[in-house]
Amino acid sequence: MSRSRKPSVFQVGKVRDDGRTVVISGWGLGLCAAGCACHRHPVAGHLAIEEDQAGGKLGLASYAEDECECCEAWTAEELGAILRDLDTVAGLQAAQEPLAG
Repeated sequence: MSRSRKPSVFQVGKVRDDGRTVVISGWGLGLCAAGCACHRHPVAGHLAIEEDQAGGKLGLASYAEDECECCEAWTAEELGAILRDLDTVAGLQAAQEPLAG
């Protein structure tokens, strides 16, 4: 298993794939672990999300003159896996029996 640097996720959204276009909506992204300044707007200081519908990727816009290599975008498959994992955890929590008291 390899690890890659991704922007943090603070809001879970949806992933829709109709076979031609991938729509990733409602996700909130924050800085990656490196906290690279290249993702902050040079004047306003805010972060901006960058979506690649054709490639099915969601990441942070980079304001660096050179290619930013501190983190990489999330793929639709990875975001879909997050949604599946959250559904599994919710199912496990609903199936738990109450503790004896």
